[in-house]
Amino acid sequence: MQDHPWLVGIVGGSGSGKTSVANELVRRIRKGSASSGAGAGFGSLLLDMDAYYAPLDIVKARFGSNSINWDHPHAFDLELMAAHMAALHRNEPIRKPMYDFSISDRTGFGPPLPSQPVVILEGLLLFALPELREQLDVKIFVDTDADIRILRRIRRDTKERGRSLESVMEQYEQSVRPMHLEFVEPSKRWADLIVPTGVENRRALEMITHHILGRMQSVAEKG
Repeated sequence: MQDHPWLVGIVGGSGSGKTSVANELVRRIRKGSASSGAGAGFGSLLLDMDAYYAPLDIVKARFGSNSINWDHPHAFDLELMAAHMAALHRNEPIRKPMYDFSISDRTGFGPPLPSQPVVILEGLLLFALPELREQLDVKIFVDTDADIRILRRIRRDTKERGRSLESVMEQYEQSVRPMHLEFVEPSKRWADLIVPTGVENRRALEMITHHILGRMQSVAEKG
């Protein structure tokens, strides 16, 4: 049996491709564990920091109704996320918050999610905040050029979230870029591994997957 689940954190600026990297790692881990014949004990769980935005009334109380900075740590329910990470480390189930971006508010909690041998977490501020960073066993930073990141954010927010181009650009200038420079970019120093370009970096993904599967196999053999 594994001593405790392995928490793998993936950080990068908005639009860096960290979500794609996280999803691809989950896919590769599941495929690799299945082909190894290791069985169901080699499961993985994906947890996104975006689900841990604080309820809207709390966010408004912290910032004021007309000056909310969604990229600042105060926009998140850090206490809940830290508690959930600790629970997963103890191999205990959690109930992940459900968040609706169309109304910018939490709508409830999902069903209990059991912890898994590998828990992959992705989000802007995982490395910048010690209460989250210190619980991570592996820290990966997805490093993507700023022009690519802003183009991806524009595409996502206009197509998936129904926002105007003007509002996306305004938010980028007023909060996304300043918070990136204050919190996200400096947190790169905490990374164990920096992955340029994101999911297109197949060699890096192969190395990470090999390392995770090798560790899981070693722990299973010792157990």
